[in-house]
Amino acid sequence: MAGRTKARGDAPEEVDTNMEDAPPSAQQPEEQDSEAMQEDQSENGEPEVEEEEEEEEEPQRVRILPGSSETAASFEFLKEGHTLGNALRYIIMKNPDVEFCAYALPHPSENKMNLRIQTYDTTTAAAALAKGLQDLEDLCDVVAEEFWAEREKFNALPDQVRKREEEAQRCRETA
Repeated sequence: MAGRTKARGDAPEEVDTNMEDAPPSAQQPEEQDSEAMQEDQSENGEPEVEEEEEEEEEPQRVRILPGSSETAASFEFLKEGHTLGNALRYIIMKNPDVEFCAYALPHPSENKMNLRIQTYDTTTAAAALAKGLQDLEDLCDVVAEEFWAEREKFNALPDQVRKREEEAQRCRETA
């Protein structure tokens, strides 16, 4: 029946949910006490500025999701997407000790990427992730070095020589 409304007796009882179970995006930030704010202010009413700036630590961006074992684990990466997910999945699957690796973005509006790794008994999922990250970093270093070397070679050529080489290359491609 389309358009049927519930009677008052049909409504379920409201259940209060625990905010710890809610996703971080739905949680309210904790408000500071007015006393703590007053302590941070100097005598003239302006906030005190520390002379030595402390380096802020970046929050942990990778965590192991619950339900993981030594050889099968799911990892959650914050502020990552398809770019890292697909490249990391490809590199990890090259490891012969890895049985399965896949990634997923849980929801487009959440800035998270989940990576699932399942290994044979010869290694752990965390070790496979560490090796994959290191291998991907090494690959990126090689690509960057090759790019900069070729760019420097290109910029070092005089314009006349460069035009002749480009012309010769076009002739080779059409032949």
